[in-house]
Amino acid sequence: MPDITIPADLLPSDGRFGSGPSKIRSSQLEHLIANQAILGTSHRQAPVKDLVARVQRHLHELFGLPEGYEVVLGNGGSTAFWDVAAASLARNRSAHLSFGEFGQKCVAAHTTPWLRQPHVVLSAPGTRGTLEAIADADVYAWPHNETSTGVSAPVVRVPGAAPDALMVVDATSAAGGIDFDAREMDVYYFAPQKNFASDGGLWWALMSPAAIARAEEIAATDRYIPEFLSLKTAIDNSRLHQTLNTPALATLLLMESQLEWMMSRGGLGAAAEHTAQSSGLLYSWAESRSDVTPFVTNPEHRSPVVATLDLDDSIDATAVTSILRANGILDTEPYRKLGRNQVRVATFVGVDHADVEKLIASLDYVLERL
Repeated sequence: MPDITIPADLLPSDGRFGSGPSKIRSSQLEHLIANQAILGTSHRQAPVKDLVARVQRHLHELFGLPEGYEVVLGNGGSTAFWDVAAASLARNRSAHLSFGEFGQKCVAAHTTPWLRQPHVVLSAPGTRGTLEAIADADVYAWPHNETSTGVSAPVVRVPGAAPDALMVVDATSAAGGIDFDAREMDVYYFAPQKNFASDGGLWWALMSPAAIARAEEIAATDRYIPEFLSLKTAIDNSRLHQTLNTPALATLLLMESQLEWMMSRGGLGAAAEHTAQSSGLLYSWAESRSDVTPFVTNPEHRSPVVATLDLDDSIDATAVTSILRANGILDTEPYRKLGRNQVRVATFVGVDHADVEKLIASLDYVLERL
């Protein structure tokens, strides 16, 4: 690897650009310290339950949830929720839009002995297909943003779907960074380690009355559902502002601070504008160079929160990301299974525009010397 030292005046003030876990702001840590008395206490007592209730209220407000929608939480992160959805939301068959690693993992979770084979619209990495109505589908599932490829998809009800079919959206890297109409979904689930700048280990789900009714309906059948995967159990506990198992208290405090900060800056609309501007800087920069290209060729499909940029074959992306890392610019490597000669940059709401501009200047400096 070439020994390249990037001048200090070109370096970002904060070099964390990872697609998750993401940058945690110093004020969040101050909030954690100020409320450290909560750590190490019972999650069944008022201080922790009050904390959970506050985060639930903040999420309800941030997303502008319609009347009757509830904020549900549980242990295990988004990976666990794929199995929760297969166990507790799908009656007979699911339909999926899969355009990356995480959409495909959701498909795998719904490939079970108690459900019919899922219907899957599969797209090549960097592209996005269209999900159409399927006569026997009672769940439609897709990612709002595919973290592995930098492709996003709109949150819109599938035209022609059965009236009681549920729209179930994986929002882990999108939630808090991309605006949408909550009436267009029934379940919008995510873990908090991306735009909400917290640690993993919890899942959150914004649920419509129809989705809550479906979970209760399936819980009343003879389907075996482990308690950990029971959405009905999670709903019941969430209404008491608690989880089945001990929650990650530090994660809740970090998330509370981030939510308060986001609301003070104008809420979801302002957050979405911020991420779009940051990612736009990167896409415009890539298009201005002959040796860098946005991986997602259709601008309408490009993610505002995870930018993937292909480098010319004459440039070793591994060398570029290694040099950046040696200079304190972290986690710009592509998704490992994608195997592209590219850089991947998270532009979550906590990443400053000025740092994105400095990242671009640092990339220019490195590429010119390679």
